[in-house]
Amino acid sequence: MGGRRRGRIIAVQSLYRHDLSGAGLDDLLDFSWIDGERPITLADETASFARLLIQGTLENLEAVDAAIRRHLEHWDFTRLARVDLALLRVSVYCLLFQKEIPSSVTIDEAVDIARAFGGPDSWRFVNGVLDAVHRADAAL
Repeated sequence: MGGRRRGRIIAVQSLYRHDLSGAGLDDLLDFSWIDGERPITLADETASFARLLIQGTLENLEAVDAAIRRHLEHWDFTRLARVDLALLRVSVYCLLFQKEIPSSVTIDEAVDIARAFGGPDSWRFVNGVLDAVHRADAAL
């Protein structure tokens, strides 16, 4: 698994943790929670990328959530599966604020992560919402 993919997964897990427990930014960024009792060593690039995604998403959470809400069709924001929400938040942050990352890469990575960690149809849902956010942002 590549360093950036691992960083995205860590960011999704961190936002999921934040949503469930209300863990603060410092707790999320220290990564001591990864792999429980076994300490894990992250490559500097992976850790830096994960921190960028976590901090950026949380700092821009209002704009990120607003973009997600605008592109939910026939679905209530409060009913989103928490894993899907965490993944959408990280990915929408990238689409809106990390313009140096190609949109196709962000969407493809999100779909792959949704296949691995989400429900059976999560990847389709994630793909649809992210594509709508991307198209709307590109139209601006």
